[in-house]
Amino acid sequence: MLSLKKSLNILKKTNALLEGHFVLSSGLHSSKYIQCAKLLSHPDKAKLICKSLAYKIKKNFKKIDLILAPAIGGIVIGYEIGKLLKKETIFCERVDGKFTLRRGFNIKKNSKVLIIEDVITTGKSSLECVRLIKKSNAKLLGFASIIDRSSKKTLKIKQKIISHLKIEVPTYKPNQLPDKLKLIPISKPGSRFIR
Repeated sequence: MLSLKKSLNILKKTNALLEGHFVLSSGLHSSKYIQCAKLLSHPDKAKLICKSLAYKIKKNFKKIDLILAPAIGGIVIGYEIGKLLKKETIFCERVDGKFTLRRGFNIKKNSKVLIIEDVITTGKSSLECVRLIKKSNAKLLGFASIIDRSSKKTLKIKQKIISHLKIEVPTYKPNQLPDKLKLIPISKPGSRFIR
């Protein structure tokens, strides 16, 4: 198991955790920005975090038949955890705005399915995956992620989330910025801003 200090160090070194003044995809402002794709682009460092998360998953879920990851953020982490736990891993992707199983993937009836994401903020993507599990008459085991940055106010998932790290990411409406944040130039790193 990795310590909190070492984990945060890895996230900062890989630029997966940035500090500054950011406008998030939601339009809210924050002093922190998390982009797990940056961590996963360094397999040697990501491996340490994935091993630690796999250990926690193993402790909490005794029997997993299948891992389901939402595209695109969950694909790499789903694959890595699946490899470590020796479990079949599939992903769903959006077609006309809704998560769908494609590429010949399916969820067997009565199978026990774990949903894995890179970051859980509201849990909206994960809950969309739950619909696919229910439609297949399979059983949802639970949720796991590298980072859980949800808050009681934003989280739509009611079950426990197994995460490698729980990180508080304070957010502010544009008209309610703390003075300290107002002094820092704004960055817009979110994928919705990419043209």
